[in-house]
Amino acid sequence: MNPIIKDTQTSMDLESIRKEMPEDPGVYLFKDNNGRVIYVGKAKNIKKRVLSYFKPFSELSPKTAHMMKKAKDLGYIITKTENEAFILESTLIKKHMPRYNIILRDDKQYPCLRFSIKEPYPRLSIVRRMKKDGALYFGPFSSALSVRSTLKFIDKIFQLRKCKSAGVPKRTRPCLNGQLGRCLGPCTHDIPMNEYGLIVQHVKLFLEGRNPTLIGQLKKDMETASIRLQFEEAARIRDMIKAIENTIERQRVVSSRLEDQDVIGLVHQDGIFQLMILFIRGGYLQGKRDYLFREKDNEPFDVMEAFLKQYYSHESFIPKEILISEPIRDTDSIKDWLSDLAGKRVAIYLPQRGEKLRILQLAISNAQDCLARNIQAQKHDLMEQTKSTLNLKKIPRIIEGLDISNLQGDLPVGAVVSFVEGLPYKSGYRGYKIKKIDYIDDYGMMSELVARRLSRGQPPDLILVDGGKGHLLAAQRAMKDFKGPDKPDLVAIAKARKEKSETMDKIFLPGRKNPLPLKQDHPVLLLLMRIRDEAHRRAIGHHRRLRAKKIGISRLDHIPGIGGKRKKILLKRFGSMEGVLNASIEELTSIPGIHPSLAQRISEFKEER
Repeated sequence: MNPIIKDTQTSMDLESIRKEMPEDPGVYLFKDNNGRVIYVGKAKNIKKRVLSYFKPFSELSPKTAHMMKKAKDLGYIITKTENEAFILESTLIKKHMPRYNIILRDDKQYPCLRFSIKEPYPRLSIVRRMKKDGALYFGPFSSALSVRSTLKFIDKIFQLRKCKSAGVPKRTRPCLNGQLGRCLGPCTHDIPMNEYGLIVQHVKLFLEGRNPTLIGQLKKDMETASIRLQFEEAARIRDMIKAIENTIERQRVVSSRLEDQDVIGLVHQDGIFQLMILFIRGGYLQGKRDYLFREKDNEPFDVMEAFLKQYYSHESFIPKEILISEPIRDTDSIKDWLSDLAGKRVAIYLPQRGEKLRILQLAISNAQDCLARNIQAQKHDLMEQTKSTLNLKKIPRIIEGLDISNLQGDLPVGAVVSFVEGLPYKSGYRGYKIKKIDYIDDYGMMSELVARRLSRGQPPDLILVDGGKGHLLAAQRAMKDFKGPDKPDLVAIAKARKEKSETMDKIFLPGRKNPLPLKQDHPVLLLLMRIRDEAHRRAIGHHRRLRAKKIGISRLDHIPGIGGKRKKILLKRFGSMEGVLNASIEELTSIPGIHPSLAQRISEFKEER
């Protein structure tokens, strides 16, 4: 690859981009005001692709819009071909780790088996990188354990040579493998090349997954040996057949077409993308690998495309078929690039029916199972971290957030929201009317709310009150009267006060004078903030509904001729006081019990307000 490696700069001015940007293939780089690369992209036509970013923010995806707000500079690198641009894009992403690129962080090479068929006496070895050196490569295997198990089986059954040298060394006595019957020992025995070549063909058939063909050949060899009265040889071949058949029983056939395929299933939930790739070789499922991406503002097709470009960019085995569960925008270009890398035609399919869809659904099912386990593990880790950070008695599986709302002491209410394993549990939400206090006393109201919550039902593991040290002390006073065995932990969270130029919310713990110092992006702080905000939203909403109901009812009471029954009918029909007063006379008289004169009074009352 010989790209024009000059990283040419241009301004972010739209007119300059139209004049200066080339229409060649290549890579473009957005940079922030410190010159850091924040996004790397590849394009068949650099100018056309870059201009697509210069739209109103409302027309861009949230992530792209945010990136364009940060972008202050623009660079580009021209390449000779689009395929070169793919390779350069991957290289630059690994180099700069841009903030707004989807990055495959686990890009290690998987183990493969290398079969040195160009040598007089070929041998097998485990390698991490495939090369165009005339050898045959089988894999990749999902782990070092699986590739070693396969090699151990072949060593036992087929007895290929084990020497690491390219040529066969000459020895006076066989090595340990030869003495144990794991190697034919061409270094000490005169093994004809045609006889060794037959074993090489058997190993090749086995690794290609063509076991029925292999067993057929071995059965013929066994019959020939029996006819020639070579009973020991016939017995040896019989044992080989039995061992291979046992291996086949353990393998799972997923494709009747006996092809090499990579099958990629992608699922997502709450900004977490789980990708599962199944390695199918010769129709057999040989292994799988999973990848986790945390990409809150990206779409599935973005994640799938980024994975394809980064995963296959290094030298690795590329099968003839790749099945994907999400459509991608650059299908033709990526197919051409992969075909160029593999030295053969590579097809990318989004199956809609038939056997390919069945295999893809297997990958998706595996991805869903893996995502569920990862999310559960993530929740467990966060709860463990919350216990440790806040110095709690136990892991807070259930956390309840409490807040109060009132208007200068009028209609005071309290709200309780419940979070289980870090997620909202709506069935545990409760609303309370504060009964004992009808004046401005936030601490007294919070104390009453805590006491009433503890008086009913199983307490949570942790109670989080919205407020500062005073609210925490009020909650502690209410907690003293709790006689249950499972006394919950208690924490308070106070919003940063702008009038004091505070930038961070503060966490208060019982027995600690100063707030707990946590960074703004600390996961425990973010969890507590989310619970506090949900409790606040719930309390405000509950208070507004009560006020609206009280105001609405009092207004209707001032209209002569409307009693309790008609008031209920009107509110049910129009939904609110405003709905009643904004209704036309025709709409009002359509309701049973509302005669024209009463409808007229309602209309006149609206005009008098």
